[in-house]
Amino acid sequence: MELFHHKHPYAPFIPDTATKLVVGTLPPPRFTKREFKEDDVDFCYGSRDGQLWTILDRIFDLNLKFENTQEAIDQRKNFLRNRGIGICDVVESSRREKIDASDIGMQKVELRDMIAILRENPKVETLLFTGGNSKNGPEYFFRKYLKENHPEIRMKVVSNESPKIHQFVLDGRLIKTVSLIAPSGAANIAVGSSQLYKDLKKKNPEFNTLDFRVLQYKEFF
Repeated sequence: MELFHHKHPYAPFIPDTATKLVVGTLPPPRFTKREFKEDDVDFCYGSRDGQLWTILDRIFDLNLKFENTQEAIDQRKNFLRNRGIGICDVVESSRREKIDASDIGMQKVELRDMIAILRENPKVETLLFTGGNSKNGPEYFFRKYLKENHPEIRMKVVSNESPKIHQFVLDGRLIKTVSLIAPSGAANIAVGSSQLYKDLKKKNPEFNTLDFRVLQYKEFF
């Protein structure tokens, strides 16, 4: 059986001003195949089913368009430039038996050279993983990449509370990593089981999983 070659359709988008990098895995396969839905945006995290841009839209009051237009792309790029935020997913490509967006379905994964990218962007001091250390999540792959390519670099725990925070030293420069809740519906079960979420929901029954992410992301963006 021939496996689908799921290549990342976007090069890293890292403005000269970037002090933070958003690090995920791969967009859904339809982005590689260039088969967009009407309200997808042809850019990083542009899937209509993802929540990253919805969260940032709420935090920064951006009035973003959610449509397959150049204007929607430009809005996102301008925001990233203005705020000093880059996007550089850790996965370059993978193979899939089933053509879906699940991280767990990725096989024969090729990773980007993250340390080379960090060296090319000396202002970056924070990596924001859009997901944790569960198998095939962005933190998982970043750790795998370090272990295989830079075993001398060790991630040290700063906080074990959610979101977990680590740090490592690269050429004398301290870089922090934050493992945010994934901005996808698949992570809603994990959100729902969080004690903090339960407490907040108890205080306000209208409080939902998107509100919880907005609260968490606001602190680090």
